[in-house]
Amino acid sequence: MTPGDVLTRAARPPDLVLRYGPRPDQVADLRLPPNPAEPAGGPGQTEPAAPRRPGARWPLVLFWHGGFWRSAYDRSHTGPLAEAMAAAGFAVCTPEYRRTGQEGGGWPGTFDDVALACDQLPGLVAEASDAVSADRPVLAGHSAGGQLALWAASRPRLPGGSPWRAEFVSARAVVSLAGVCDLAACYRQGLGAGAAAELMGGGPAGHPGRYDSADPAALLPAGVPVRLVHGSADDRVPAQMSVDYARRAEAAGGQADCTVLPGAGHFDVIDPLSPAWPHVLAAFRAAA
Repeated sequence: MTPGDVLTRAARPPDLVLRYGPRPDQVADLRLPPNPAEPAGGPGQTEPAAPRRPGARWPLVLFWHGGFWRSAYDRSHTGPLAEAMAAAGFAVCTPEYRRTGQEGGGWPGTFDDVALACDQLPGLVAEASDAVSADRPVLAGHSAGGQLALWAASRPRLPGGSPWRAEFVSARAVVSLAGVCDLAACYRQGLGAGAAAELMGGGPAGHPGRYDSADPAALLPAGVPVRLVHGSADDRVPAQMSVDYARRAEAAGGQADCTVLPGAGHFDVIDPLSPAWPHVLAAFRAAA
């Protein structure tokens, strides 16, 4: 196994593909836990998921993929993670969204899609399966997807005139895996060869209002508890970004817990075959 091979590893197809809007990329894959009568294990599982109790429902995770918001990456590489999490007893919904390099991607289309997905997908999942507890999902993401999940949870902090503002967050928690928690710092550090500038149409000095409306670090605290998992050997998004976010969130009165995994890289936290996986799964179980 080499770092990053999870990006191309095969996974079982989704159980359903849901459409949350009319645009081509406004779709989401849904993977459900196996039938309780069937064997439950899966990649990264050392034991099967606990059978669902009569009347109990599977917790829902909305998981945004990474790739520095660029069109070169899509939701397909989240398949192994979603399959393993479904085997562990989660219903996992992985939305697609417009990305830079596509028509309408970046500011503001990417954020239009994330807000719409948050508002529409829980209801669509509930209609698709009465075995899923969809009313308060866990919002989650990896890398750039961590930024999107954190931003989605912070929408009540947006000003009243924002089209993305939500009066409250109908979510249980956020799980950010190697997340870009600070867009301004992403720009200053040149992460992803200028990925933040591509997403936002420039830097914070030129577009302060955009960064104020889109940067999770500018919208503290998030409206729900936050769990951040980051590898100390991450060479794409420094772990210090998650550490700093957690510190600032708690100082602002929020709930944030950051786990830095020694020796783990950027893709280990989404790889069910990685030694990091039990820690990732524990974060989701605590969040749900």
